Amino acid sequence: MRAFIGIDLGSTTTKAVVLDENMDVLGRGITNSRANYETACKVAKYEALLSARFMLLQRGLARVTAAEARLEDFLGSLERSFRLGQFLEQLADLETTCLAKVRARRFAGREGAITEAIREIFVTLRADAPALFARDARRKSDFFRDLAGSRFMAVGQETAKRANILYDWLLNIYDKAIIDVENRPPEGDVTEKLRLAFARLVAMSPELADLMDAVSAPVAAALATEIEEASVVGTGYGRVTLPFAKENIRSEILCHGLGAHMMYPETRTVLDIGGQDTKAIQVDNQGIVENFQMNDRCAAGCGRYLGYIADEMNMGVHELGPLAMQATRSVRINSTCTVFAGAELRDRLALGERREDIIAGLHRAIILRAMSIISRSGGVRDQFTFTGGVAKNEAAVAELRNLIVENYGDVAININPDSIYTGALGAAAFARRALNA
Repeated sequence: MRAFIGIDLGSTTTKAVVLDENMDVLGRGITNSRANYETACKVAKYEALLSARFMLLQRGLARVTAAEARLEDFLGSLERSFRLGQFLEQLADLETTCLAKVRARRFAGREGAITEAIREIFVTLRADAPALFARDARRKSDFFRDLAGSRFMAVGQETAKRANILYDWLLNIYDKAIIDVENRPPEGDVTEKLRLAFARLVAMSPELADLMDAVSAPVAAALATEIEEASVVGTGYGRVTLPFAKENIRSEILCHGLGAHMMYPETRTVLDIGGQDTKAIQVDNQGIVENFQMNDRCAAGCGRYLGYIADEMNMGVHELGPLAMQATRSVRINSTCTVFAGAELRDRLALGERREDIIAGLHRAIILRAMSIISRSGGVRDQFTFTGGVAKNEAAVAELRNLIVENYGDVAININPDSIYTGALGAAAFARRALNA
């Protein structure tokens, strides 16, 4: 099976999409970009190919009558088994790296105690790992850094007390080690690791025992299907760092325009609010870009703006939208600069304004900037598609809907749950076109 891959290296996240020869999405992958685009590219691609394998599994198992009613349950169990194995593999790497950091430094003669403390921490982390991937487990993040870091810190404090060592020493070692581990992409073949995950599932899930005989042959067949990487195209903020030939790199504008068209063929106006920039794009009925406008280099009006505000409020970015939806009014934010907006935020709080109302005002400020960019690109034409990470922010979406209706009337507004992959989808489509050119 030939596959066509698009990779979008954004400033905050890197996304990958795999298309088959029929232009159907086989898989998607996403990871933190951090500062290492080479690693981010490999990880996102790895995740997309893993997702593609699960799609092939789903297609193969859909024909198994005995698995029909329990297909979702089985695939979910298989993925959790795979993720557990992946987590334990990275955990072992992190422990080895932490111990190496201890050997490379001096800690007032307490190196032995620190070494034993780290080993004790990782014994606990390994014991806790299966619970993170249990059926009903709730995780705030799926990124290894977040999962491992939160548990390391929680366990590390008590361990440091018992060992009579400084907790800051353990934290410093972890901070340095996690950077090294993050910058090492996953090793090994996705397919072989899925085979191991299936074997682990057979051994550890007696409740699925009656299902295993029925699914074993289709699983083996799906895993035996070769996925040939026929063509790869890169785009995004970090695209110039990709090890691709020049003809395999496309601009974000072209990829977002084509990707939005693939999601919604009637799209004529596209707004993408990413981490680093905001783009308003006008496309024709083939998804070809006719006009576009972008914000200046200032981060105001982008995902970075929200990230900065979240840091000021000591909150997660994902918490801002729900908080803003609780507002009773929208406080007018005068500052257009991100740094000055942070100062105005603190001033407003000092004056007694409600957090919810201030955050609502900040969301409105972002969307007003976006509306200005849309206007310069040619305005809103039916249909309108909103893409990028900010499209998942309910307060931003609500404000955008209000302003579009106010300025352009009753226009169809499309927001896809997978809109963050729009650029990668367009890149994958270019990869498919390039092979047939």
